Amino acid sequence: MTIDLNLNNQKITDSKPIVPAIDIENVSFYYGTKKALEGVTFKIPQHQVTAMIGSSGCGKSTLLKALNRIGELEGKVKVTGKVEFFGQDIYKKGVNINTLRRQIGMVFQRPNPFPATIYDNVAYGVRIFGGTSKIKLDEIVESALQEAALWDEVKDNLRKSALGLSGGQQQRLCIARALAVKPKVLLMDEPCSALDPISTLKVEELIHKFKEQLTIVIVTHNMQQATRVSDYTAFFNTDETRVGRLIEFDSTEKIFSNASEQATRDYVAGRFG
Repeated sequence: MTIDLNLNNQKITDSKPIVPAIDIENVSFYYGTKKALEGVTFKIPQHQVTAMIGSSGCGKSTLLKALNRIGELEGKVKVTGKVEFFGQDIYKKGVNINTLRRQIGMVFQRPNPFPATIYDNVAYGVRIFGGTSKIKLDEIVESALQEAALWDEVKDNLRKSALGLSGGQQQRLCIARALAVKPKVLLMDEPCSALDPISTLKVEELIHKFKEQLTIVIVTHNMQQATRVSDYTAFFNTDETRVGRLIEFDSTEKIFSNASEQATRDYVAGRFG
């Protein structure tokens, strides 16, 4: 049976006034027999920006890919524990993965526009689900490009190849493509690492704007960026066996000014990583 992921119910934790969009409970992740993450538990607050920080190889991007099951495209993987999206276990048998990935969109580290027109890039996901008229599709494409602050730059060139755009424009196009299907959560895996400072600023401005309508989870190695854009921060590190673990999760202000764990304080101060 396919589970309907289009739910509006909310759950509030007993310990904190957080309304989670995603509830991660004791999650471990394996690539084949190799364990990449162990025992991760925290709640991603709704309509907030959550940053995931930590040194390379500590499992941040792995966890991000587990949140909409896109990690399964990389080969044989196993996930234990529970990931609940608005109260539903996304790894439960019968979940419609296409619907899940529509509800939980993703923007990758490097811009990955399709070798197609600007218009077709944005319209791609909408067309997959069908039932949209040409007039309505035109409206959706324009709205998504407007939301991604790209419309004014491309409105006269919608039928030209997306590959002709600059790197910053391509990344905003990928954001528009994700927004076109109206997700509830947007995952961003180092979305600015390949961009110049001006393009980075534009993406960060979009992040601030988007949290009014959806939940954002961003992986970043840039500590300044984490402090600029996020409300909450999760710090990851590897143990002696090189398995990734969540060390601390709290408000961004707390993590960067008065973290509870010494390892967190050392990392945000630049003493390792």
